[in-house]
Parts: sequence; C-alpha cells; structure tokens
Amino acid sequence: MADKQEVTAEQEPSQEQAQETETEGLEEGDLHALLEDARDKADEHWNQCLRLQADLDNLRKRHERDLANAHKFALEKFALELLPVRDSLEMGLAAAQGENVDVDKLKEGSELTLKMLTQALEKHNIKEINPINQPFNPEYHEAMSMQERSDVPPNTVVAVMQKGYLLNDRLIRPAMVVVSKAAAGESGGQLNEQA
Repeated sequence: MADKQEVTAEQEPSQEQAQETETEGLEEGDLHALLEDARDKADEHWNQCLRLQADLDNLRKRHERDLANAHKFALEKFALELLPVRDSLEMGLAAAQGENVDVDKLKEGSELTLKMLTQALEKHNIKEINPINQPFNPEYHEAMSMQERSDVPPNTVVAVMQKGYLLNDRLIRPAMVVVSKAAAGESGGQLNEQA
C-alpha cells in the first residue's frame, strides 16, 4: 500500500512544476509584461495602503484634538448659565450699598437670583437633596449630630444644616443633617420594663 501512495504522489505534479510548465510556454516578452503588471499592482496596493494609513493618522489626530477641546470647554455652557447669576448678585450688592435701601426690593432681587441659579443647576441635571423628615440614608446624608426626639421615629432627619447635591444621579455632595434618636426616658423605660 505504501508503494501505491508513493506512485500516486509522484504522478501528481507539484505547484512548482505546474508554474514551470506554464512559464515554459510563455515567451520572454510575455514574462516581462506579467512582471510589470504584477509590479504595477503591487505599487498600486502600496500607495493605497499609505493613503489609508495617512487617513487613519489624520482621524486619530482629529479625535485627539476634539477630545482635548471637549475637556477644555466642557463647562462652557454651565459657565454661561452662571454669569447672569453673578451679574444679578453684583447688582444686588450695589443696590444694598446705596442710601435709601429698600429691603423688600433687595429680598425680591435675592429671590429672583436664587431662582435663576436653581434653574441653571436643574438645566445641567444638578439636583438638590433636602431630606427633612425622611429616614437617614448614609449613602446620601452625613450625620453632623443626633438629637433626642419623641415626636419622630429614631433615625429620621430632623434638620438640614447643608443641602446635598446629585449630578446626573451621582452624589457630588452629601446633605449634612441632624438625625433623631430615641429620647433617654423612652429607652430607659424600656430597659426598666425588661429588668
């Protein structure tokens, strides 16, 4: 059987032999034409590869430039929203320093300024956390102190010292709060009942 396999392998012409027989039939001029054609195609593919590489390089540079500008000017819209708030505060201070100061007008101006600031924050998805009378949540609240209270359940926010804020539902500042705890008399009474 091994002899049969060797004979069949010898009978099949190899690729090299097939190419030699094809090129033997061609004249020298034909070979030069084929060679020139192959060189032209190789040059064309090389030039195409260089153009694609240059296009990719330009795209990468443009992307880096756009990303740098996005980082550099990311706060531009937010800053434009805050500038009228600053202008309003400056006008309020100037009005407060004059003679004949009308407190009601200053209060009204301050309320309008606060409204402008709140609208600017909301426009940029900055939301306020004001957890008064809500259960204490350590993920969003920072307890500054505890206060004995019998009128609300334990661990309830009874006062907000500083509001917290979320940016796109991500905490950027926790609310600083006062939390209720059970009155000493209530817990003492429970302990006495158990004893």
